[in-house]
Amino acid sequence: MWPYPKIVAHRGGGTLAPENTLAALRCGLQHGFHAAEFDVMLAADGIAVLMHDDCLGRTVAGRGSVASVPAAQLAQADAGSWFGPQFAGEAVPLFEQALAFCRRQSIWMNIEIKPVPGFESATGRVVGAQAAAAFDRAPAAEQRPLLASFSVEALLAAKASAPDLPCAYLVDAVEPDWQARLAQLGAVALHVNQQHLTPALAHQVKAAGYGLFCYTVNDPLRARQLLAWGVDAFCTDRLDVIGPAFA
Repeated sequence: MWPYPKIVAHRGGGTLAPENTLAALRCGLQHGFHAAEFDVMLAADGIAVLMHDDCLGRTVAGRGSVASVPAAQLAQADAGSWFGPQFAGEAVPLFEQALAFCRRQSIWMNIEIKPVPGFESATGRVVGAQAAAAFDRAPAAEQRPLLASFSVEALLAAKASAPDLPCAYLVDAVEPDWQARLAQLGAVALHVNQQHLTPALAHQVKAAGYGLFCYTVNDPLRARQLLAWGVDAFCTDRLDVIGPAFA
């Protein structure tokens, strides 16, 4: 039900590097992580880039929607200075760059499809197609990336573009129709905010035959508790506290 790594570096490098950058992925590697979660959305020209916020201003200077800025312009923007001067000039990576880097370094990917509102289907379609093309000759199923999203529309489009790649449904709190949603999507796992998980819910998900993943777990005691409940895996920001072999 969960053939993938159990401990995943959130947004590449957690609290140790600017999120969703190649620097973050390199930081995760330096801490022994060969599993990373990151976010992907579309720029104005339909090119997929790594970004969490759908509006500029927090990690990249500027104003307005990411969907209004061409990928080439985003790739020239500074996505590192907000985090620290040592990361000044760190670029917004194209999704294809992150795919290539992770393939070279044998990093398993939990790819969150995070569409700008109104671009759900387009984002799912592009991300699914690119990921499928990069892994059309993956030697083992467990090495293929996992496509995850809060958006059912995006996941359905991704599955249409990449029917051979596994997908997971992301939720904050587990809703009563969670199992119907997973069946609709052909999902292999449910990803849930760890703050809203209970032992009973964890048991239900596992008894139904699905993988169970939590975000974002930064306290080792809480991590042990979740694993004891049957949680298969989680992502963490605290790469310096919870290592890749923690489980």
